[in-house]
Amino acid sequence: MSRKRASAVAAPRLLRRYVPVFAALSDETRLSLVAQLIDGRPRSISQLTEDSRMTRQAITKHLRVLESAGLVRGETAGRECLFELEPEPLEEIRDYLDLVSKQWDKSLARLKKFVEIEG
Repeated sequence: MSRKRASAVAAPRLLRRYVPVFAALSDETRLSLVAQLIDGRPRSISQLTEDSRMTRQAITKHLRVLESAGLVRGETAGRECLFELEPEPLEEIRDYLDLVSKQWDKSLARLKKFVEIEG
């Protein structure tokens, strides 16, 4: 990985952009909500609370955190609000993690080569 590409991994602008997404996904309940929405079908808060011990209010708070991170979008349909997954932030995070993974692979390969030469 070139130095320019490696420094892109830790660029403050990128890190600031990803922090809210990682923070939103760091909670088990929110991660579970994303998993429920991953099939692309919009769901109401009632549907999202069916298999949960949490109240509708608690689920709504978690959905608002996901919404503010750009991971879900809520739209009013009649008396209900339907929530739908926004895949773009997840795709960006995946690309970022792929970049970090490649950087680590190259660093480990250099370390292995160094150890083999020195050993």
